[in-house]
Amino acid sequence: MGKLVVREIAGQPDMKLVAAVDAPHTPLAGKDAGELAGIEGLGVRTVGAERLREVLAEVRPDVLVDFTNPEAALENVRAAAESGVRVVVGTTGFTPEQREEMLRTIREAGIAAVVAPNMSIGVNVFFKLLEVAAELLGKGYDVEIVEAHHSHKVDSPSGTALRAAEIIAEKLGLDKDSIRCGRPKGRQPRTKEEICIHSIRAGDIVGEHIVTFAAPGERLELVHRAHSREAFARGAMLAIRHVVKCGAGEVHDMQDVLGLRR
Repeated sequence: MGKLVVREIAGQPDMKLVAAVDAPHTPLAGKDAGELAGIEGLGVRTVGAERLREVLAEVRPDVLVDFTNPEAALENVRAAAESGVRVVVGTTGFTPEQREEMLRTIREAGIAAVVAPNMSIGVNVFFKLLEVAAELLGKGYDVEIVEAHHSHKVDSPSGTALRAAEIIAEKLGLDKDSIRCGRPKGRQPRTKEEICIHSIRAGDIVGEHIVTFAAPGERLELVHRAHSREAFARGAMLAIRHVVKCGAGEVHDMQDVLGLRR
């Protein structure tokens, strides 16, 4: 994702890459970020995350874009907050406690943020369609979610699947305890008050989400398939443009970025 974001930024007439940060003590330190991304050199040398605060103080960027892991993202957001830098966070896998800590850090520092489990435009339209479907179908339909990703994805279920389940639960008047992840072995009848997520980790699947609304005699399925991670990078560009217009302490998501919020 870092390489794709660098490529996308390099192609935007209204953006300029001023820093590139990799994992702490990265062996790529000192290498040109553009060349690492497979494009021409951009004159920006990659640094390890241990130097993030130093880099933020030196180049004073408008926005920090984070696609890392929950622990790293929390530390990166803290560093950005201390420097008064806006953030776009596309990292997934946060625990509720980690997410709350991140949001508290953003609001207390008075920086603006876009935080979204999925930056894809298509996925966020998918979220809106799920909202409408749940609202129209009501509790008479069983809801099951199947998500599939590559074998190296470490968090499960995906942040996108969890957000899909949360949207449906909200519309059906269910609490978050209704969301289940997989089913234990043995006899356990399904209840009407549950939304179950099933996760597949295999091969090089970029990302697939299937939500099924099923009732006796019919079923409705909504599907989103990502063919390339470029879709997430393109969405990140929209998030960057949006966050620079947000007020102090505001936290938005991609529904806000795309004007889909009702």
